[in-house]
Amino acid sequence: MAMLAATASADAQTTRQAKVEQLYSGRQMQVLCVPSHDYVLSGTAPRDANSKKYRILNGSTVLWEGESGKSFRILPRCRKLYLVGENSTNSQWQAEWQYEQNSRAIIPCEELNGGKDGYNIPTDGTDAGPALRTMLDRAADTGCEKKQTTINLPKGEYHFYPEGALQMSFYISNHDQQDMQPVGIPIVGQKGLKINGNGSTFVFHGAMQPVLIMDSEGVELNDITIKHDAPYYNEGKIVEIKDGSTTLEFAEKLRWQVKEGKYYLMGDGVPRPHRAVLAFESDGRMVATGKGGDMPWPNTCEQVTDKRVRFFNDASKMGLKEGQILVLRHYGRPHPAMVLYRANDTVLNNVVFRDSQGMALIAQRSRNITINGGGCKCAKGRVYTVSADATHFSNCAGTINVTGAVYEGMMDDAINVHSTCLGIEQVLSPTEIIARYMHPQAVGFEVFEAGENIQFIKGKTLENHPTLGKAVSVQKIDETHLKITLAEPLPDGIGEGDAIENADWYPAVNFIGCTVQHNRARGTLFTTPKPVLVKDCKFIGSSGSAILLAGDAQGWYESGRCLDVKIINNLFDHNLIQRYQFTEGIISIYPMVKHPEKQTARYHQNILIEGNTFYTHRVPLIYAISAEGIIFRNNTVQFDDKHAPMHNKRPYVLQHCGKTDLQKL
Repeated sequence: MAMLAATASADAQTTRQAKVEQLYSGRQMQVLCVPSHDYVLSGTAPRDANSKKYRILNGSTVLWEGESGKSFRILPRCRKLYLVGENSTNSQWQAEWQYEQNSRAIIPCEELNGGKDGYNIPTDGTDAGPALRTMLDRAADTGCEKKQTTINLPKGEYHFYPEGALQMSFYISNHDQQDMQPVGIPIVGQKGLKINGNGSTFVFHGAMQPVLIMDSEGVELNDITIKHDAPYYNEGKIVEIKDGSTTLEFAEKLRWQVKEGKYYLMGDGVPRPHRAVLAFESDGRMVATGKGGDMPWPNTCEQVTDKRVRFFNDASKMGLKEGQILVLRHYGRPHPAMVLYRANDTVLNNVVFRDSQGMALIAQRSRNITINGGGCKCAKGRVYTVSADATHFSNCAGTINVTGAVYEGMMDDAINVHSTCLGIEQVLSPTEIIARYMHPQAVGFEVFEAGENIQFIKGKTLENHPTLGKAVSVQKIDETHLKITLAEPLPDGIGEGDAIENADWYPAVNFIGCTVQHNRARGTLFTTPKPVLVKDCKFIGSSGSAILLAGDAQGWYESGRCLDVKIINNLFDHNLIQRYQFTEGIISIYPMVKHPEKQTARYHQNILIEGNTFYTHRVPLIYAISAEGIIFRNNTVQFDDKHAPMHNKRPYVLQHCGKTDLQKL
C-alpha cells in the first residue's frame, strides 16, 4: 500500500491542537471527523503493545501507515478519517493531533473516464481495484462543495481480488462479524458521485467485501452487474437415485472438493461442509415439499467423475426425483455484496446481483434509498442467486423506494425492513441503563447516538410504552454493550428484560411493480411504523409467506411495529408451498409475543389489503396475531388443490386481533 505524505504551504498558520471528534468505532477501525479537508494534520499513533501496525485512510487511499507510537503528517483531503489498528480494538487517537492550514488549490472535476485521461482500468482479468480507487480518490479530492462527479466505465468485465483490496474494519448488521474487511470498491466520503457501468460486470474473487458505500451523500450507481468468480453455494442435478444413494452432477465452474469421503463447498476458497439442501425444479421453481425449505443432507460421499458425486442418501425418500436440482448450502454470512453505511440519498439504477457471500444489499444507519430495476437475477442455467436476503434495511430512515426490480432464487427475503432493538440488561440508576446487542450477527453498529429518542418496549408483550425517552449520552462499553444515560427516569414498568429501539430511525417503504419468485423463506418482511406500500407486484412461488409483518424482542430483536400498511393490486400466485418461520398465511402478521393475552394494545395496526388477485391452494390468505384494523376487501381469490392444505382450509386465522373487516369467500 502506498504511503502518502503531505507538505504544508510556506505560509501555513501556526500549528494548533486539532479538534478531532471520535465517532463510532468498528472492530479495529475508528472514524474521526477532522476540522477541514484542506488542513495538514500531524500526531502520533497510539502506543499499544497489541498492535504492530496502524493505518490512516481517507476512505479510498492509505494516507499513512506505521508502527505503534510513530509520528505522522498527512493531508486528509476529506472530512472523515478511518484509523485502523490491527489487533487493537477501540484505540484512542485524539490526544496528540495538531493541525495547520494548507493553501492547496482544489481543481474540480466533473467527469472521469476509464480507459482515458490516464485512468486505465484493466479488463483482462487482472485486479481493477487499485486503478478504480485512484479514480474514486480523485473524485473525493475535489472537495466537499464540488458539483457532481461522474465516473464513466467502458462496458467490460472488471475483476477484483482481496490481495489488492483496501483493508477496513466495521460492523455489518445481520452478518458474521469479520475482524478485517478487504473492500474491493470503497465508495467512502463521496458527495454527488455517479458511476456509470454501461452494462459492465464486476467479478469478485475469494473472500472479500465487494462494494461499500459509507459516509457519503448522493451516490448513484448505474447499469452494473455484481457477481463472484465462483458461486458461494453449489447446485447439483439429480442424475441417478439407486441402491439407497443419490448421484449429483455439478457444473464445471462450481468450486468444490471431495476429501476423505466428505463433500466441501469452496466458493470463497475456504472448505465448508454443507448443512442442508434446497430442491428446485429445472425451470427454477422450488419443489413444493410442504415442509421446511432446508432439508438435511449428508456430506458423506464418493467422487464418481470430475463432475459427479454419489451421496449416501436416498433422495426418493424425501419426495425428490431425478432431474431436480439441489442447492447445497451452509449458513455462513461473511460478506454481503454491497453495504450502505451512514449513506444518504443513494440511488441504484439497474444494479443486478448474481450471487453473494451473504445478503445482496445491506443498508444500516442510512437515509433515503432508491432502487430502480435490477435486483437478484439467476445466471443462465442456475436456480440460486444470493445466500440470504436480497435487500435488508436495518435502522434506516427517510424513504426506501424499490420499483421494477426482479428478485428470484434468494435463500431469504426479497426485502426486509426493521429496527434493531437492544435488551435492557441492567438498570444502574433511574437514568442509567446497560443495553445489550442481543444477536451475535447484529452487533456494534450505532443503534443510538446522543440526542436521539428512545422507544421502550415491554419484552413479554411487545407493547410500546407511550412515553419516549431521550439519550443524553451513549458510551460503547464493548462490542455488545452500551451504557446509555437518559434525560428523564425510566418510565414505570420498564426495566431489566425489556427492550429499547431508536424512535428517530424508522423508514417509510414503497415496494412497487416488483417481481418476487422462487425463493426460500418469505417474499417481503416489514417491521416499521412509517407508511408501507406494496403495490402492483407479483409474488410467485415464494416457499413461505409472500408478505410478513414481524417484530420481536426475543430472538433476532428486529422490532418496529407496523401502523400503516397498504397492500394493493398485487398478484399472489401459489406461495406458501413450504413451512418456514412465521409463515402460516400468504400474508402473515406474526410478531413474537409471549403473552398476547396480557396486551392492552395490539402490536400491528391499520392494514389494508385491497384489489389483489390470489391463485392459491387452500392455505390462509391471512394469518394474524396481535393485529388491529385489518381490512381485506375487493380481492379476487381462486382456490385449487395443487398442494396440501393448511389450517383446515380456513382463509383467515386470527388470534388476539380486533376491528377486522374481511370479505366473505
